[in-house]
Amino acid sequence: MDRIVYPMSTVTEVENALEKFSPEQMREVGDWIAARLMPDESPEQLAAIDIGLHSLRTEPTLSAEQVRQNIRAWVAR
Repeated sequence: MDRIVYPMSTVTEVENALEKFSPEQMREVGDWIAARLMPDESPEQLAAIDIGLHSLRTEPTLSAEQVRQNIRAWVAR
């Protein structure tokens, strides 16, 4: 089936066209846009993220209030 493609030159025109998309089509467009806006992750970046997530799960954490109470002592060291 041939489709007629209408040129779109404004954000409003694109938004109006997107309103007609199914949720799956919207996800595809969102993924397409995200891939163009976000820089590619390097293996080093992914490894650093994994290390951070592991640390978050396994290391003790402090609340914001605990950090406020201890910050002067930490800086003075």
